[in-house]
Amino acid sequence: MNATADTLLPLAGFAAPVDEAQASFRQALDALAQPGRVTAMPGSQALPPGMGRAMTALLLTLADADTPVWLPPGLHPAVAAYLRFHCGCPLTEEAALATFVAVPAGHAAPALSQLAQGDPAYPDRSATLILEVDGLAQDAGARLAGPGIAGRRQLAVQGLPEGFWAEWGRNHQRFPLGVDVFFTRAEQMSGLPRSTAVEA
Repeated sequence: MNATADTLLPLAGFAAPVDEAQASFRQALDALAQPGRVTAMPGSQALPPGMGRAMTALLLTLADADTPVWLPPGLHPAVAAYLRFHCGCPLTEEAALATFVAVPAGHAAPALSQLAQGDPAYPDRSATLILEVDGLAQDAGARLAGPGIAGRRQLAVQGLPEGFWAEWGRNHQRFPLGVDVFFTRAEQMSGLPRSTAVEA
């Protein structure tokens, strides 16, 4: 077998797929129920090149044969092989057709307005953006308000696309339509549902 084929052999997923996927799913739900709270999402899975642990765990947990995934151009081909093998998810080159849009660090994210927004009858048919950032901390930064937050919660996010918070304001105004976001950094994760208002 040549070296190229070796690099595309699927890396290991969760060591205990059922238990770890269930635990990760609960964490993902909690992250959206408590917007802006920074938590850790460890896991036993191997990491494809350029992918963080929390981002990989979210995809292993949420993506399946019925949820197209968009990945930015230029990723190592092992990433696509990993997702096809462990999740069985179709990969799309059109971000607007994706259920999950996964953007590892160092890659450009599509605008929120370019992603699936859902429709009034089925607002859940919208996209979720999983965005790896440079820094994520429960610290002075954006001020969050809305369901799941008592008063205000502050979240410091480093390495966001230029103009992200202004774009988020427009996304929030489309509620109940719009995009939900998970920020990740290594094992860290924080959820930002479309119902959350943000003061940058």
